[in-house]
Amino acid sequence: MFQTKTIEFLDEAQSEGLDREFRAILARVSKGMSPVDLALATIDWATHLAISPGKQVQLLQSFFNKLADLGVYGVESLVNKDAVTPVTAIERRMSGEAWQKWPFKLFAQAHQTGRDLLEQATIGIEGVKTEHEIIVHAAAEQILEKLSPANFPLTNPEVLEATVKERGKNLARGLRFAVEDQFRRVTNKEATPDTGFKVGENVAVTPGKVVFQNDLVELIQYQPATEKVGAEPVLISPAWIMKYYILDLSPHNSLVKYLTEQGKTVFIISWKNPEKEDQTVSFEDYIKIGLMEAINAVSAICPKRKIHAVGYCIGGTLLSITAAAMARDNDDRLASISLFAAQTDFSEAGEVSRYISHSQLSFLEKVMWKRGYLTSEQMGGTFSSLRASDLVYASMVDRYLLGKEMSWNDLMSWNADGTRMPHLMHSQYLQQLYLENRLATNRFHVDGRLVSMADVRVPLYLLGTETDHVAPWHSVYKLHYLTPSELTFVLTSGGHNAGVVSGPQHPRRRYRAHTRMPGDKFMDPDTWFSSMEVQAGSWWPHWSQWLDQRMSEQVDPPAMGAPKQGYKPLRDAPGEYVLG
Repeated sequence: MFQTKTIEFLDEAQSEGLDREFRAILARVSKGMSPVDLALATIDWATHLAISPGKQVQLLQSFFNKLADLGVYGVESLVNKDAVTPVTAIERRMSGEAWQKWPFKLFAQAHQTGRDLLEQATIGIEGVKTEHEIIVHAAAEQILEKLSPANFPLTNPEVLEATVKERGKNLARGLRFAVEDQFRRVTNKEATPDTGFKVGENVAVTPGKVVFQNDLVELIQYQPATEKVGAEPVLISPAWIMKYYILDLSPHNSLVKYLTEQGKTVFIISWKNPEKEDQTVSFEDYIKIGLMEAINAVSAICPKRKIHAVGYCIGGTLLSITAAAMARDNDDRLASISLFAAQTDFSEAGEVSRYISHSQLSFLEKVMWKRGYLTSEQMGGTFSSLRASDLVYASMVDRYLLGKEMSWNDLMSWNADGTRMPHLMHSQYLQQLYLENRLATNRFHVDGRLVSMADVRVPLYLLGTETDHVAPWHSVYKLHYLTPSELTFVLTSGGHNAGVVSGPQHPRRRYRAHTRMPGDKFMDPDTWFSSMEVQAGSWWPHWSQWLDQRMSEQVDPPAMGAPKQGYKPLRDAPGEYVLG
């Protein structure tokens, strides 16, 4: 009698390990992007377009009409510089004086015509899933942006003019820069360029002391700048995808320094830059070991005083969740909450959501699994791709074709000083907030129990920025729907970073502001925008006055730290974690 034997090459754990290794390799090749997402999106778009003959005819008509208009313009503009252009919205890089000459203005018009056709072909195909439509349009747009005439020396009049004027020296410098940059990438040397700005020397120089430290945070308390201060301290929770000193840049545009000069007692969290051993640090650890420990320290240093809590970007999302948990547990230590470019409802999270899906997260996890964290280069690449024309190709043309040395300012230097994200925390953040939107739908757990923003009853100050690609202001505005509290919404000019770092001396800034009181009727964001009066200047004084109105009294500044309670000053600001 013959006996059959089961041949086992891999057990379940080995099989999972092999899958993980293979996907990690594939993810590195694809730079962390999921080819599965793109394939499924393309199939969805192509098949639905194939069964839409009316749409196909419409696209063909549009193509030939636009081609005819472009041809007529090409001939007319050759003899008439004031010829009517077929399209009016031109890429910013092709709007300069040099681009008004023939044939370069024709190149610019042709490129924009292609963008318009691309949008018609990828947006509005009946039956295509919204997330697939976004992916297909974004992928096609990336290709078109690469083909922009501004990116090539023979079709860019500014490059041609510089080449003639300098007799090709600009191209020689650009070639040298390209070789140097490639060498740095290959050897991984000088990852942080010499920008002329150094933490603790000419940025992050507001005097202060680290008064608490654990495995995740340093807490900095800043020296008072006035004889009297508001009784309630200000605690700032910045995002850990950025180093905290974006809020303490050069003295002329440091929000921290400004607050101390306005009579505030200021604390700020400096997050540790994670290493491989921190890969199991969770999102809840950032709540408990991070923000809650900081709140405990501030409460000990300023006893019997409530706290004006401030959160920026993901630090604001963290603060919102923490505040909801505190409200649930009857912890009333917060006097107010201020959120800068921070989302609480991720149902319409903007362009960054095109890079976040279940498939994409699976690939991203494999990249993080190998290292234990997500690198700053990977995060920076994702955010840059949202505005590739300005953030990628424009700088490449300046450096490699025009041969320009990069001129750094403090904000650019800070942006180059990247941070990492722990594997577990980042996966949980993307899964629970971006993909599942748990906070807005009352399904987010802290300490094993649900939290709700509806429990938050303290006054709220909510800042959005007009051109934010990371946290679009329409998405930020959605907090109106989640809490009945008094809510002051301010919309300022600028983007995710420059709109926040917008001191009183900054020229050409503007903002709109309005306070919704409990019981006021609903106002949609577009109606809000059109009905609010524009105020000239920075929003900083407006916020400072808002805080002043919620201070109970003026008092002598508190001591630096509280040694008897275990919070003795450890070292001077900016501390150690910011240097990691």
